Amino acid sequence: MADSPIRPSSLINTVYGAFLRRLGGWISVADLITLMSELDVDGPAARSAISRLKKKGVLEPERRGATGYRLSQAAQPVFDEGDRRIFGSLEPAKLSDGWAMAVFSVPESERSYRYQLRTRLTWLGFGNIAPGVWLAPGRLLGDARDMLVRRGLSDYVHLFAADYAAFSDLPGTVSSWWDFPAIQEQYATFSRAYAPVAAELAQRRELDGGEAFRHYVPMLTQWRRLPYLDPGLPAELLPADWNAVAARQTFQQLHDVLAAPSLLHVQEVAGLAEGAPEA
Repeated sequence: MADSPIRPSSLINTVYGAFLRRLGGWISVADLITLMSELDVDGPAARSAISRLKKKGVLEPERRGATGYRLSQAAQPVFDEGDRRIFGSLEPAKLSDGWAMAVFSVPESERSYRYQLRTRLTWLGFGNIAPGVWLAPGRLLGDARDMLVRRGLSDYVHLFAADYAAFSDLPGTVSSWWDFPAIQEQYATFSRAYAPVAAELAQRRELDGGEAFRHYVPMLTQWRRLPYLDPGLPAELLPADWNAVAARQTFQQLHDVLAAPSLLHVQEVAGLAEGAPEA
C-alpha cells in the first residue's frame, strides 16, 4: 500500500475512471459503498467523498431504481486525458519530437489566473525555464491546448511548437527546470509499496477478483499522479540513476495482472454489463 493514506475521493475517482466508464458510467450508492468498504473506507467517509465529488461537478445524482451517481459529461475529457497520460506515455519522449512552449502574461488585476496557469502547467508536466515561460516535451502540446481551453485560460497564453537550437548543455540545464529529486522520490515511494506486491503475485497462478480489486485500485490511484509530475523527458536528458523505468515496469506488470479481474469484480458487485449504454 502507499506510504500515506489515500483520500476516499481519489479512490472513487479511480473506480469511475478505470471501471465504471466502461460499464455505463453509473453505479448505485449502495454498491459504491460496498466497493469502498473493500478498500477499508467506511460508509460515512464514502458518502462524504461522494458529496465532495458532486460539489466539484465530477459526479451527478441519477436514480435508476436505486439512488446512484453517474460521471458527469464535464468530467469525461479530464478522464480521457488521464488515460492518455497514464497508459499512453510509459515510454520517454524523443528529442526529435521537439518541445511545447507556453508563454503567458497576466495583468496584476487578474493575478489569480497566474496562479492557476502555474499550477495547471506544472500538473501537466511543464517545467519553468523563465518568468512566464514554460516548457514540456512536444507530445504534451495537445493536452496543454485542451486544458487551457477547458479552464478558460487560453486568452492569457501563447503556445508554440519549438525546437532547441543552442547554447547550453541541455542535460545539465533541464535539471534546473524540473525538480528531479522530488520526481524520483515519488517513483521510489511507489516502488517501495508495490514492487513486493508484483513479486508476490508473479508466483500466483490464480487471483480472486476481490483481491485483485483491493490491490489494483490503490495502486492505480497512487500511480496516476506520476505521469503528470514526470514530463517524460527524453532519456538522453535524464540522470543515469533515473528510477522511473523500474517503477513503470512494476506498474505495467501489476496492471496486466490485476486490471481484468478487478473489472469483473466490479461487474459482479454492481450487476453492470461491460459496454452498457449510458442512459
